[in-house]
Amino acid sequence: MSTTSHPKGLYLLFVTEMWERFSYYGMRAIFVLFMIKALMFDKAHAADIYGTYTGLVYLTPLIGGYIADRYWGNRRSILVGGVLMAIGQFMLFFSGSLHDSNVQSAAWLLYGGLGMLIAGNGLFKPNISSMVGQLYPAGDKRVDSAFTIFYMGINAGSLIAPLVCGTLGDTGHPADFKWGFMAAGFGMLLSLVIFSLFKNKYLVTPEGKPIGMAPKRHHDSGEKVVHAPLTRVEKERLAVILIVSAFVIFFWSAFEQAGASLTFFAEEQTNRNLLGFTVPASYFQSVNPISVVIFAPIFAIIWTKLGKNNREPNSPVKMALGLFFLALGYLVIAFGVEGLEPGVKVSMLWLVSLYVLHTFGELCLSPIGLSLVVKLSPARFTGLMMGIWFLSNAAANKFAGTLSELYPDPSKPVPHFLGYAINNLHDFFMLFVAMAGVSSLVLFALSYKLKKMMHGLQ
Repeated sequence: MSTTSHPKGLYLLFVTEMWERFSYYGMRAIFVLFMIKALMFDKAHAADIYGTYTGLVYLTPLIGGYIADRYWGNRRSILVGGVLMAIGQFMLFFSGSLHDSNVQSAAWLLYGGLGMLIAGNGLFKPNISSMVGQLYPAGDKRVDSAFTIFYMGINAGSLIAPLVCGTLGDTGHPADFKWGFMAAGFGMLLSLVIFSLFKNKYLVTPEGKPIGMAPKRHHDSGEKVVHAPLTRVEKERLAVILIVSAFVIFFWSAFEQAGASLTFFAEEQTNRNLLGFTVPASYFQSVNPISVVIFAPIFAIIWTKLGKNNREPNSPVKMALGLFFLALGYLVIAFGVEGLEPGVKVSMLWLVSLYVLHTFGELCLSPIGLSLVVKLSPARFTGLMMGIWFLSNAAANKFAGTLSELYPDPSKPVPHFLGYAINNLHDFFMLFVAMAGVSSLVLFALSYKLKKMMHGLQ
């Protein structure tokens, strides 16, 4: 294998993740709309459920990473997690089927389905990400570009998911939401089939040894191999992961407004007429993954070329850039809605511009963060540290739901956040400009110290 090509296992993980993400983002595209249009929840309650669900989705990988590291290995964890998620999606299908005939049963099926999705994702997500890094030898410069390619798989799935599930479910008729959930369920089943068929052939190290297997036991006692104590260098590298994870909370809590407050904005205050066709609000969640698929190869090329010339910025600097682009996206849409009266609709270009700028931020932060966890973690702790990485995502997503509850509603009292009154949409979006902008500046300031703590890894 050349030093520029990538192992075939990367593309298997790419396709497996693509269909799992199709399942997740297809459901997410219609989730809050289903709650407010079919189950008749108010927006604040729907936002709270959304935040709790997505927060727990990113909390359970901490448990899933531990289970894989200690007992099952990555492969078995991925398979079990996938089965649980498929069951969860079909429970949502039955919830949608009962929404008008038995609302109480529909609600219980909703909560049960969310529980299955949460548990399954905890086993699936940290372990498939961990396997990407295991395909490469230590210190391989292809790892950042590999995670960027892998990230394209995530976004290829999330690109088509809102279009398919939104077309089937977001039709204006509440009874149709169930078909969107069914499509998401079949996407998860396809992910499982592909992984099961090809995992043994392609998920191997450069030397041909299988990766992602269950931890070895001592033959005589049946106990796990005892882990060696952490060295000082290992401790400082792990500290970098923990510090950067704190900044990730500010990024994702603003970015994940896409599934709640920005969906409300698309539904209520965006002119969605395009050549006589009313664009479903759920379709706007495809703008980000479309942009990722377009721009991810460009970012991968940029990082690779800068790396060859020893000019590539280190991971903390890249992630600070990600927060900067996030703040810029909200600044653009804040300008677009300044002085906007309730009920007045704005051009789709404002929302599209926000999503494109957020994509630039995502490409600077998310695949780089995944790569950072793999590079800095000792092999025996990779799954656990990936779980901790997703723990910060959990806090961010729960916080995102809380922030979405602040979405201004003229029929309700003016919401406040830490004494800041949110009188209108401009005030709401400027909250995220301040939050992401300050976080970006602080991370830039810390980047030199964090680079030293990484001890030669970038």
